[in-house]
Amino acid sequence: MTRSIARPPSTRVRSALAHVLALVALLLALSPLTFAQNAPQSCPPEPTPLDAARLERGMRTATDHGFLWRIRRDGRTSYLYGTIHIARAEWMFPGPRTMAALATSDTVALEIDMLDPDMQTRIAAALRRQSATALPAPLAERLERRFVAECIDAATMRTLAPEFQIATLTVLAARRDGLHPAYAIDTVLAGIARSLDKATVSLETPELQAATLQMSSAAETIEFVTAGLDELESGRARPLLVRLAKAWSTGDLAAIEGYESWCDCLNTAAEREAMKRMLDDRNPALADAIAKLHAGGETVFAAVGSLHMIGPNGLPALLARRGFSVEAVRFER
Repeated sequence: MTRSIARPPSTRVRSALAHVLALVALLLALSPLTFAQNAPQSCPPEPTPLDAARLERGMRTATDHGFLWRIRRDGRTSYLYGTIHIARAEWMFPGPRTMAALATSDTVALEIDMLDPDMQTRIAAALRRQSATALPAPLAERLERRFVAECIDAATMRTLAPEFQIATLTVLAARRDGLHPAYAIDTVLAGIARSLDKATVSLETPELQAATLQMSSAAETIEFVTAGLDELESGRARPLLVRLAKAWSTGDLAAIEGYESWCDCLNTAAEREAMKRMLDDRNPALADAIAKLHAGGETVFAAVGSLHMIGPNGLPALLARRGFSVEAVRFER
C-alpha cells in the first residue's frame, strides 16, 4: 500500500537522488572536475592513475563482479553485462568469465564510450550547456561550504548547474567508503576493447543523459539542492550507494531485483515518475540499439548499469520480447 503521509522534502529528494547518481557518476568520469589543492588530511585519497603495470596486475588477479547474461538469436551469441558506475579500485578489472565473453564478441557497446574523443568533447559541452538556476544566497553559501568539506575545487564546480553540483557532491562523498567513478569498470572495458581491436559503440549520448538529470523548474532545483545538502550534512547520503555497490560486487542479483523494496524511492507519484524517466523510459532505446547491432551480423558485449537489468522493463526482459533467448551466466564465488 502506498503511504499517504507527506514526507519531508529531504526524504523525497533523497529518493530522487538514488535514480540520478549512476548517471552523474558516468558523466563525472570525463567531466572537467578537479579537486582542491593542498587538501587537508581529513580529505579522502584521490584515485591512483591506471598504468600498464597496474592494469596487468589487476587483470591477472581479477574476479568476476556484477551480472552477465548470454543472449542468443539468429544463430549468434551476444552478452549483456550489468555494471556499476562507482566502485572500489579492485573491482574495475573484468574477471575470467566476463573477459571471455568480451573476447568472443565483435563489438563492445557501452552506455557511453568514455575513451571516444567525440564523447569526451560532448560530455564537457553537455555539462556546460545546462541552464543554471540562481540559488538563494544562503543556499548558495551553504553549497560553497560543502565544496570545501568534500575537498572539491569550487571554481570548477561553479561551471555546473546546481543539480549537477549537488549530485556530484553526493557521488563523491562515497570516496570515504572507497567508492569512486574513476574505478568504474566501464572505462577499463573500453580500453580492453581497443587493445583487442574490437569495435566500440556508445548506446546513448551525453546530451540525453544530461537532459535526464536536469530539474524541470527553478523550484524543483532549489528543493533538490536543499534536500541533497540536508542528506550530505546528516551523513544519510552514502548508505544507498554503499548497499548498491556491495550487491554488485558480490553478484547479489536478488538484492538488485529487490531494489524497489529497500530504496524507499517509490512512495509518491513524483518518485515513481522519476524511476520511470531514469530507467524504464531509457531501456527500450537501449534494447533496440543492442538488438540492431546483433541483427547486423555482429556479436555484441553490451555493458549497461545494473539497475537497467531489473523488472519486466529491464533489458533482459525487453530483449527476450525481441526474440532473444536470455540465460543468466553464474559466476563462481
